[in-house]
Amino acid sequence: MGPILRPVGQALARYLSTPRAVDIHPATSPAPLLAEALRDGDVLLVEGTSRFSEAIKYLTQSTWSHAALFVGNRIDPPGFAGEPRVLVEADVSEGVRAVSLSLYSGSHTRICRPVGLEPADVDRVCDYMTSRLGYQYDVRNIVDLARYLVQAPPVPTRWRRRMLALGSGDPTRAICSSLIAQAFQSIRYPILPHVASAGCAGPDAEIHQIRHHTLFAPRDFDVSPYFEVIKPRLAAGFDFRELVWDEGEEQSAS
Repeated sequence: MGPILRPVGQALARYLSTPRAVDIHPATSPAPLLAEALRDGDVLLVEGTSRFSEAIKYLTQSTWSHAALFVGNRIDPPGFAGEPRVLVEADVSEGVRAVSLSLYSGSHTRICRPVGLEPADVDRVCDYMTSRLGYQYDVRNIVDLARYLVQAPPVPTRWRRRMLALGSGDPTRAICSSLIAQAFQSIRYPILPHVASAGCAGPDAEIHQIRHHTLFAPRDFDVSPYFEVIKPRLAAGFDFRELVWDEGEEQSAS
């Protein structure tokens, strides 16, 4: 994006990323349980409320419009007095940044955990993300997506994913899900690869083909067969017998 259009794109990003008072799913886990359940290398999916989030939801037909990676205590120096920054994400206004978990404490979230990683693998994924701090968000991608906020066109579902891959392709720019996809692809960990038959190797043999990182959306970590969905209440040892019920009248459906 040229120097003339860049300020326009940045202004558009600020406008599109402003949270709005719209109806979304409430947070299903209290903040302390969410923090206790997260492990390094987990992907945290978020249901956003901004105009930008609505475009992502339309194109992906999913609740999830944002993704961040939990990197634990890798960001702040020892003895840091403030709230720890434990998530790395690509923000439309600020670019790749580190944020605290409280930013999403009231949001509808989901934890997606890669299965089978060794500690060294987790370190490599997290280090990949932290090494990208300061990268810019792909402003060209913002301009492309903004078209779908004017009027949602009747784009066939099979083409919508491609609409997320219209950015600049500059390696110093990123969008949230593509950056995390690159981190996992750096250790060749699958998310939603193309799977083809190996043919002569046998009817059940498969060859996994890497999908380009720009084609990944937040929902892909949710539906991936290689990521486990972690529910904080269950991870904390849920016992339905300990629930306290209101013995008054049942709530009506209205």
